[in-house]
Amino acid sequence: MRAASVPAVPAVPALPSDPAVPADPADPSGSPAEPALPPVAPDAGSGSHSPRRLAGVATMVGSGLSNQTGAAIGSLAFPVIGPVGVVAVRQYVAAVVLCAVSRPRLRSFTWRQWWPVLCLAVVFGTMNLSLYSAIDRIGLGLAVTLEFLGPLTIALAAARRRVDACCAVTAAAGVVVLMRPQPSADYVGMGLGLLAAACWASYILLNRTVGQRIPGAQGSATAAGVSALMFLPVGVVLVLRQPPTAEAVGCAVAAGVLSSAVPYLADLFTLRTVPAQAFGLFMSVNPVLAAVVGLVGLGQNLGWAEWTGIGAIVLANSASMLVRRGRPGRRSR
Repeated sequence: MRAASVPAVPAVPALPSDPAVPADPADPSGSPAEPALPPVAPDAGSGSHSPRRLAGVATMVGSGLSNQTGAAIGSLAFPVIGPVGVVAVRQYVAAVVLCAVSRPRLRSFTWRQWWPVLCLAVVFGTMNLSLYSAIDRIGLGLAVTLEFLGPLTIALAAARRRVDACCAVTAAAGVVVLMRPQPSADYVGMGLGLLAAACWASYILLNRTVGQRIPGAQGSATAAGVSALMFLPVGVVLVLRQPPTAEAVGCAVAAGVLSSAVPYLADLFTLRTVPAQAFGLFMSVNPVLAAVVGLVGLGQNLGWAEWTGIGAIVLANSASMLVRRGRPGRRSR
């Protein structure tokens, strides 16, 4: 691919638990839309070891750790305000950041533009609520892994090669291992993780429509704002019924900043310096990062079977990404 062209986009959205960038309507994977993002770095091959490229990789690692650390810190507030309260504060932070960056012009929106935005807002809130509820029940690593099945399913659904079918089988095997029957299995928590995955897949598809109808990131920013308004009564009820402690509010705000604001801004910088294919490939390891953060930060130990299931799902997405990179006839944009 020529250095002046935009490289192939990643197979997953930019943010694993809070995808804030609208999807490219022309790409089946739900990756960031070009109008909302700065120029993307050329593919590796010219200056791939430059300080700027290394800074992009470091930022990418920091973004993933920030995202999962924010979720872990937010879970510390569950005993006081619950997952609903943490998600409410997260939605407020995401709305403030995205609206400040994108400055959507709401008066110019037509109903044809508004309805997918409203649907996106509902999916946005449901996605984060189901994810944080799953984290509360089954832990950070398993919840994020199950949620990751959403974008992986979208990517594999558009595939037509045998190796992609093998990736799908590998991912399915990982799910079977994670959800195998056992006395301590929390099927409600697993179901919430799968609901988060379905919401993330819906988010990708809706973002595709929003990206076609609304320029830049205005649609996603508006959806985040509407979602924050939907959670406003939740915040009011929580304050009136049992005023939260300053520590709980601080943890929830930290979750919003670390899992929404920091990854969003970091990814904008990363996509300027790192090839989008490498960006998408790195996003595959987020379930592993979540499991490590859960282990180190929250003491959530996983057995060999859980690590095997997580590894199978990560391997499936990584293999799918690598095959897509080498696929002949890939459209250059």
